[in-house]
Amino acid sequence: MTGEFSHASVLSREVVEILRPAPGRVLLDCTLGGGGHAELFLEAGAQVIGVDRDPRALAAARARLARFGEAFRAVRADFRDARGVLDALGIEGVDGTLADLGVSSPQLDEAERGFSFQRPGPLDMRMGEEGETLGELLTRIDERELARILREYGEEPFARPIARAVKRAVAEGQPLDTAGLAEVVAGAIPRRAWPHRIHPATRTFQALRIAVNDELGSLAAWLESLPRLVKVGGRAAAISFHSLEDRMVKERFRTLTRACTCPPGLPVCACGAEAAFAAVTRKALVAGDAEVAQNPRARSAKLRAVERQK
Repeated sequence: MTGEFSHASVLSREVVEILRPAPGRVLLDCTLGGGGHAELFLEAGAQVIGVDRDPRALAAARARLARFGEAFRAVRADFRDARGVLDALGIEGVDGTLADLGVSSPQLDEAERGFSFQRPGPLDMRMGEEGETLGELLTRIDERELARILREYGEEPFARPIARAVKRAVAEGQPLDTAGLAEVVAGAIPRRAWPHRIHPATRTFQALRIAVNDELGSLAAWLESLPRLVKVGGRAAAISFHSLEDRMVKERFRTLTRACTCPPGLPVCACGAEAAFAAVTRKALVAGDAEVAQNPRARSAKLRAVERQK
């Protein structure tokens, strides 16, 4: 039901200022969601191509943005395939592209999606309808691989005991749902080590969601494709919500904006190379107090952007 997919877009003012939507400009929203950012682009007169792999998000965005007619096109795809989406539409490059990373509010709030442990739900966590569910992943991988996922994607200091407890529960055939899985995770962490402001299963659920959806793989592919997505003078912006994403964005943007290819030991540049991109944001932009008060999920958002120079 499209009316139920309602999501508050973060850093909207900053995104509009950076991507500069206007008549005659084409913007590629690679994580369309409910269409919040896309709506602002369209209201400013730009054409928008929206990409999302969640069919419910696409349905909601199409309903919300129907009044813009042919100025808005929605495509069901993973944003790692953004270049393929443009090729299919016969578009060589866009004036701006946005990736708003992470999971949307409706996905978190709907128990049947399996993203949250606030209410019991199935072990799913897929952002779309294809691929392996969380339950299938937990059955397939071994304890060592699960611990790696929790450590690398969730930065969970108790990855090994959590992995051991989860695999034991799976092996014993416990009828786990999201709430039950959260209890298993919490029980594997010493009570004195429980974090103060988040549920003890939060990092584990983040890590598992990233693994189920290969989110970092999609982000890496999108970042690599930027020189083939945006026109000269076009901009790329990314909103990240945890340190792994932000680190990937920062490092790739740094590479794109680095000109000199000389060995580090040379006292002066001898190659004369010019960078293909320039930084638009010198450091990450974050939400102000007013936005965080209105939308607490904006607290961890970081926005970075670059502009193609040649």
